[in-house]
Amino acid sequence: MGCVESQRQIGDKITRETRYYLLSLPLDAIRFADVVRCHWGIENQLHWILDVSFREGQSRATQGYSAENLAVIRHLAVNLLSQEKSAKGGTRAKRLKAGWDDQYFTKVLAQAPSRKL
Repeated sequence: MGCVESQRQIGDKITRETRYYLLSLPLDAIRFADVVRCHWGIENQLHWILDVSFREGQSRATQGYSAENLAVIRHLAVNLLSQEKSAKGGTRAKRLKAGWDDQYFTKVLAQAPSRKL
């Protein structure tokens, strides 16, 4: 088990937060800190992609579960677009291309793994 205590100051306001992590490997403090930073780096990158490519911050979906449902769809789209390697460009460019080109859209959807029940 690992624990991170963080403190942030904005102006005169100081906030403190404690986060706990369950670990599958024994790690020393330095390696644990690297793993936590890496995790949050990936998390922050995903949120940046969602905000820039999908304008998630401007979404006005608030009825019922619409915000959660759209978030799931956006995450799926980010994963599918990042797996598709034939087109050059970032997530936003690939998203726009998929909207304009039905053949490319089909190619992006074909990246999804099929599941047999």
